[in-house]
Amino acid sequence: MGHKHPDKKKKKTTDSLYRGTLEVTRSGMGFVISKTFGQDVLVRPNDFNTAMHGDTVLVKITRGQAGSGRVQGEVEAVVERKQTDFPGHIEMGDGFAFFVAETARPMPDVYVSRAKLNGAADKDRVIVRITEWNKNKKPQGEVIQVLDESDENDRVMKEILLENGFPIVFPEDVLLASGRLPDSIPSAEIGKRKDFRNILTFTIDPADAKDFDDAISFRVIKDDLYEIGVHIADVSHYVQPGSILDEEAYHRATSVYLPDRVNPMLPERISNELCSLRPNEDKLTFSAVFSISPKGEVKDYWLGRTVIHSDHRYAYEDVQKIIDEKQGEYGKEILILHDLAQRFRKQRIKKGAINFSSVEVRFKLDEKGKPVGIVIKESRESHQLIEEFMLLANRTVATHVSKIKIKKKTIPFPYRIHDTPDKEKLAPFVLFAKKYGHHFDTKTPEGIAASFNLMLRDVQGKPEQHVLEQLGIRTMAKAVYSTENIGHYGLGFPNYCHFTSPIRRYPDVLTHRLLQEVLDENIQIHQKLDEQCKYCSERERAAMDSERSANKYKQVEFMKEFVGDEFDGVISGVAGFGFWVETVEHKCEGLVSLNSLMEYDDFRLIEADYALVGRRSGRSFRMGDKIRIKVISANLAKRQLDYEWVLSPSASSKS
Repeated sequence: MGHKHPDKKKKKTTDSLYRGTLEVTRSGMGFVISKTFGQDVLVRPNDFNTAMHGDTVLVKITRGQAGSGRVQGEVEAVVERKQTDFPGHIEMGDGFAFFVAETARPMPDVYVSRAKLNGAADKDRVIVRITEWNKNKKPQGEVIQVLDESDENDRVMKEILLENGFPIVFPEDVLLASGRLPDSIPSAEIGKRKDFRNILTFTIDPADAKDFDDAISFRVIKDDLYEIGVHIADVSHYVQPGSILDEEAYHRATSVYLPDRVNPMLPERISNELCSLRPNEDKLTFSAVFSISPKGEVKDYWLGRTVIHSDHRYAYEDVQKIIDEKQGEYGKEILILHDLAQRFRKQRIKKGAINFSSVEVRFKLDEKGKPVGIVIKESRESHQLIEEFMLLANRTVATHVSKIKIKKKTIPFPYRIHDTPDKEKLAPFVLFAKKYGHHFDTKTPEGIAASFNLMLRDVQGKPEQHVLEQLGIRTMAKAVYSTENIGHYGLGFPNYCHFTSPIRRYPDVLTHRLLQEVLDENIQIHQKLDEQCKYCSERERAAMDSERSANKYKQVEFMKEFVGDEFDGVISGVAGFGFWVETVEHKCEGLVSLNSLMEYDDFRLIEADYALVGRRSGRSFRMGDKIRIKVISANLAKRQLDYEWVLSPSASSKS
């Protein structure tokens, strides 16, 4: 391809391979984004070497060199595919078929032999898996699912998962492997474990949950001491390292929760049957068991593998009723646990945990998945009961492992870390909060956390509560998995990990395996752990993107019924091209574009005020302002809502 250079330095650049991610533009041109090379590398479609958008690749530089403007290259190899399954349609030929992908970025047609059509006919909408693709040949694939043409919602939800790199069908060999796992627990296995089957144990989960990750056991040891067990499904007993079940779980890395479905990390045989801590069944668990005083002091703990038998399955609503009414089945025990959880919570916040209130918006769906209403879910004491005991277990495991040293070095472990707030994001927020009378001590991370908590307490019930909470959250770093233990700033814990949800998160499976090595004093140094942490963090972000896209689709689908109607809203974001408004009634967000405001004034963005301000009138649209909007359009294909500002008596008095 490129020309040879007599200069050795240049030749070295040409021969080097750089790892990066291929991004394909909608026009078909590619760029490899490489941290190791330090700048983007242009790759023409003929040089993709079977790579597709989102793939991790090795790129060879063929023209130019680092720091010299535009650099061109070609993909030498695909390291890892982001996506192997694609939505599209079948076009039948003579004795064969082609699959034409319906993707935002161009990709070649896929050859599908008649034997691999799985019942698909000409023009059918299908999902195809690419099974083979050699350079200079067409990719080959098989139909893994024929889509129901009439079910638009199902098609879109599957497309969202696929475009974020999540497979929607388990391979046959993975399902067979999960099917071969035995139902019964051998007595020899029970003999190796601490037996909690005769101790009161129960689960508390959402009413519609099927995969129960965690259970709590409770007993009184003596008047001033309780034994409380946090028992977690022992997934790592069934999913062995290096097995095809393990490979598939790692590839998915997380379950994805969409409005109408769960795309699980593990086959249902494991997640909903063998590992789910269902009532009145013996189950294998990995546990953190605590001796706790009535004042909430943890006197002692034990970590290890156990067997349990859940006596009762609660929904959160059942437990909330017991807390509110001070009575109910196992009411005495629930109320003690509730009291301890609230003590833990107070202690946490006192020590610097930042107490953002969480509100979840869910759609009520009909039997076809169509949104028919909105449900607002707030964190109540029943949720906090489980949350506090899970936090206790997670930080206890992380603290236990952090103390183990080999040759004076701590051992690699998948910590859950959270950095201090970004100074650049924090500075404008601090000035904005000051306008509402909130002062921030920004000298130390502890001072920032204390200032946040003071503000969050003072702002309760005030008009600016929502805006200050939302903007405050945006100043925060993202929590990730890492072997570099810098602590968890938001929770105020120097040591933290994920131990309590191995059915739906792969890092928890890694935590279980490594904790067992520590308990057995048989520690292996896992070289790939850092890479696994990065991958799981990336998959977690992809799952959040999927959930955001699916919720946005449901918002647009819901608001389609209200095009032309007016609603009260709150400005939820501001940009140079307009501002976003969230309706008060439905919590559905749409954009009021700058173009639609032209007739009123010439507006410009004042970043420090999170506001658009009119040059002539001085009228401002500031984040958190209440305004009236009209729904102009609801575009399902773009997953986009467009609103228009309505100049009403209430709006005109607000500036």
